[in-house]
Amino acid sequence: MLLLKEKIINEGVVVNNSILKVDAFLNHQIDPELMMELGREFSQRFAGKNVTKILTIESSGIAVALTTALFFHVPVVFARKQKSSIMNENSYSTQVFSFTKNTTNNVSVLKKFLPPNENILILDDFLANGEAAMGLAELVRQAGSRVVGIGIVIEKSFQPGRRRLLEAGYQVEALARIKAFENGRILFADDNE
Repeated sequence: MLLLKEKIINEGVVVNNSILKVDAFLNHQIDPELMMELGREFSQRFAGKNVTKILTIESSGIAVALTTALFFHVPVVFARKQKSSIMNENSYSTQVFSFTKNTTNNVSVLKKFLPPNENILILDDFLANGEAAMGLAELVRQAGSRVVGIGIVIEKSFQPGRRRLLEAGYQVEALARIKAFENGRILFADDNE
């Protein structure tokens, strides 16, 4: 997706050989027009999947999940990284390791918002090792629903996340795929890489 790649080039900051900072438009400050275009693109890539709900993880996936949900006319549910005092045992939960933060979180979703027999589209901002997406897929499995696809805004193709998700049988659509960071530059992967 050219618009997203241009944003990454113009506003992204390569922190090191494995971390890209996109807080100017995606996960601290949010560009709403870009989010609408990302939502439109995801809705086209997953058209025909009979999506009944979108699932993401707080907080960076929420903006793109919301705009995508507008095109599908379905609700968004986000997994919480920490249970609030009002979340009781009526929730699904699993452990998710964050590559960027180097921490493990117990993520939860209330059962009433993730009922059985739903067609769930999982969306997230980044794909590195696939931990968040696999964790969300586990919540869907616990609920007795189906993952109909996994959409990622930015994939780091040099990490094993995509392979892991494909081996698990999921359709994976990434809007920008990065094959490497070299000398502070971002090198994008071709669609066939």
